[in-house]
Parts: sequence; structure tokens; C-alpha cells
Amino acid sequence: MKKLLLATFSFLSLSAFAQTALKTTVSKKADAIEKQIIAWRRDFHEHPELGNREVRTSGIIAAYLKSLGIEVKTGVATTGVIGVLKGGKPGPVVALRADMDGLPVTERVDLPFASKVKTTYNGQEVGAMHACGHDSHMAILMGVAEVLSSMKADLRGTVKFIFQPAEEGVPLGEKGGAEQMVKEGVLENPKVDVIFGLHINSQIEVGKITYRPAGTMAGVSDMQITVKGRSAHGAYPWSSIDPIVVSAQIITSLQSIVSRNVNITENPAVVTVGIIQGGTRFNIIPETVKMQGTLRYFTENDEKLVIENVKRIATKTAEAYGATAEVIAPFSNHYPVTYNDVVLTAKMLPTLEATAGKENVILRPPVTGAEDFSFYQQKVPGIFFFLGGMPKGGNPLTAPSHHTPDFVLDESGFTLGVKALCNLTLDYMNAKGK
Repeated sequence: MKKLLLATFSFLSLSAFAQTALKTTVSKKADAIEKQIIAWRRDFHEHPELGNREVRTSGIIAAYLKSLGIEVKTGVATTGVIGVLKGGKPGPVVALRADMDGLPVTERVDLPFASKVKTTYNGQEVGAMHACGHDSHMAILMGVAEVLSSMKADLRGTVKFIFQPAEEGVPLGEKGGAEQMVKEGVLENPKVDVIFGLHINSQIEVGKITYRPAGTMAGVSDMQITVKGRSAHGAYPWSSIDPIVVSAQIITSLQSIVSRNVNITENPAVVTVGIIQGGTRFNIIPETVKMQGTLRYFTENDEKLVIENVKRIATKTAEAYGATAEVIAPFSNHYPVTYNDVVLTAKMLPTLEATAGKENVILRPPVTGAEDFSFYQQKVPGIFFFLGGMPKGGNPLTAPSHHTPDFVLDESGFTLGVKALCNLTLDYMNAKGK
């Protein structure tokens, strides 16, 4: 028995030593390719492509993965790229995801690699910009692919690299994003056991990681409300049923959903009207007004509650004024809650803390932004965390936010993203391989 215990102890000690050695290798290799990661990011930044249009982008990624000896499949969900790296030892399949699309935003940052791209979005001529950091996500995951492929013989399982188009959504009438990738089998052949993803954040200090178990980012539905009244001359409003006045009442009343219907001590929610369109001339009361907006929530029950109350308030308010209201929700966009598996998060948290330093891994409140990473998490356990991209000492209240023309990142934090994804992969594989 004593010999057996000694043998077991020796095996575990050697295994732990091997894991430590692999992580040391990861750190050295990630640091060594930092300049290349930044160069990739700058190239993607200078040449952004919108959702389902990432032709140049996906071509660069596919060619590089092939050069590493990784099996590559292209054209998934229009422009998506999948790379499969089979390790030298049997084990689980770990998926890692990066999104590829830019946004219809005209860049205002004075950088040598700033985007000058002009394109078309939903029929309008627009600028294009990586205003959410997807350029950094791609560069980081390419770095991860380089590091892990160089350690192929030591991998206890398979890594599936998912480069996904259209996270920000697709033009009207098209399909795409994570939902479409799942439908086209991205989590199969080989079947994925777990998925990890990250998002750079321009308002979190570089060198830090934030996370949250359970609901970390909101579910989202967009809505369209069409209010129909009766048109009249603006000088004779008594002849009308004014849809603009009705719409104003609806917008005001919708705010009571969050303040009076949702239990905000449990979960936050958001009801925002972002578009209101009606009328063609200053002295004509129009017949119709259309509104569009976004709804955010963190549970399926709250999703149902919010949508039901939007419909009730809109239709009943319109009825009270003699008008009608039609509500479509979701209208063209719906993402589930980005839900970090609680057990998996607890198991992998020590890996993040060991990688970034315990003091630099911070529990964060729920984020009312949304992410279609949630579609993967509906099928397999997953963790989605945030990586700091704000210069040290910066003020998160004044740092340019995502989806704006002034969005900017500190590139010195990219290697932490590479190390975190590599170490999550290795530790998960090692735990499952014992």
C-alpha cells in the first residue's frame, strides 16, 4: 500500500510539474509573439468588414491556421472559419471563439492604422470601424492558435477555434452570427464539451480580468411599435387622432415597466426607445408613427414579463386615445442571456487568478449589453469574461466607450488574453484527462 501511495503521489507531482511547465511555456511564447499579435490587430483594424462581409478577414485567418497545420473549414454561416487542432493525447474538445465583424461607425481616432473604409449598410453609405474590439479578439485567438499548435504533442484533447462573423447582427433579410453557426454544426464533429470566450473592454484597466457566474450579459429583443391614428391639418388637431401625442404617452409609460413591474432587487432590466419616425411636414399631423427600441433582461421570466407589458401598455394607451398600436417583439433581433455555467466558472476561476494575479480578477455586476456567445452556451457549458483594454490609471467614466467613433484600446493587454485562453484550455483538458 505504501508503495502504491508513493507511486500515486509521484504521478500527481509529475503531472502538476508538467502543467506548471506548460504554463511557463505558454507565458514565454505569448510574450514572444506580442508584436505579431498587435500587427494582426492593426491590420484588421485598418480593414474592417461588416457582418457577413468578412471576406478578406476570414481569408487571412484561414490561411494562417492552415500554415500552423490546423484543419480548416471555411464558409460556415457565410464567412465563418473553424480550425481543429487535435492534440497528441486523448481528451475533451475545447472550443475557443472570436468574432470578426466591424460596425457601421466612422472612425475619429487619430491613429496611423485608423480605418478609412466606406461601405454600405442596410442601403446607406457608411463608414466602417472596429469600434468594439473584434479586431483584438481575432488577433488574440490567432496568437492562441500559434501557441497551442506549437504544444500539440502535449495537448490532452482537441481545440476547436471558432472565428465567427456577424456578432453585431446582419443586414435585414440575412442570417448569420453564432445562432447560424450553431445551426450549421459548429459544435459538432468533433462534439464540443466546453467553450471559452473573451471580450476586450475599453473601460477596464489593462492587466485586469472581470467575470460573473450565471447571467453575465443581458438577453435582448428588439421591438417595433406602430401607432395608427387619423391624419389632419396641424392647425386643426381636433380633427385628428394624433399618433405623435399617443406615441409620446406610450414612451413615457413604458418607463414604468422597469420601475414598477420588474423586481430590480433580483435582476436589472432596460426598456429603451431608440427610433421614432412620423410625419413629413411641420403642419401635418401624420396618420402613423413607428418606433423601434431594445429590451434587456436576465431571465426568461423577465423576458416574458417585459414583452407582455410593452404590448399591454402600447395597445391600451393607444386605445385610450382612439388610436391603435401594433407591437412586434422580438422584431428582427433576439439573443438569449449570456450565461456562465456556475460550476464551470467556479472550477476555472483559479486558472484566471493564476494567470492574471488574484488581485486582478474581479467579480463584476451584470452587463446590460448583449452577446450572441449566448447561443453556444445554450448548447454546451461556457465561460465568457472581459479583458482590460484601458490604459493604466485611466478613468472608466471618461474612457471612450464601445460602438463610438472615439473607441480606442491599449494593446499591451492582448498577451494576457492569449495566456488566459491557453491556460483555461490546458487546465480544463488536464482536469478531464486525469
